[in-house]
Amino acid sequence: MKPIEVGDNAPEFSAVASNGQRISLADFKGHQPVVLFFYPRDNSLICTQEACSFRDEYEDFVHLGAVVIGVSGDSDESHRSFAAAQRLPYLLIADNDGSLRRLFGVPNSLLLVPGRVTYVIDREGIVRHMFNSQLFGARHVEEALQALRKLPSPEPRTF
Repeated sequence: MKPIEVGDNAPEFSAVASNGQRISLADFKGHQPVVLFFYPRDNSLICTQEACSFRDEYEDFVHLGAVVIGVSGDSDESHRSFAAAQRLPYLLIADNDGSLRRLFGVPNSLLLVPGRVTYVIDREGIVRHMFNSQLFGARHVEEALQALRKLPSPEPRTF
């Protein structure tokens, strides 16, 4: 499958997060933007730095109305342990078979290591920003926040 690019509709998916909650991209469509970040592995150095950077800036994501979801091939058990140890306030999805990674076209690095790619998906389900960097985990957070700040604010509701 070809990689998802900026301007594409984000592919629909449904998965059970490590906290047991079933989520799908459609749950957020029309309501809030989604920051979906793929990372190689729980507890590795750069992945932990990236995950903790998302944690440390989490209130900014909440303030911007976004939901944050991390995805790796690790098990739900690994995710629960990782989230507890690092105090991660956002959802993690176990992509054990790599199907979600393939759906988004996330490439491997050096042919073997799962890639590190972050997507910012707007309220309408359109990919508005994508950042791909294997070595600069914390920069994924900066890129995502900058992209969210550029999204139009939702129209105020009138009653």
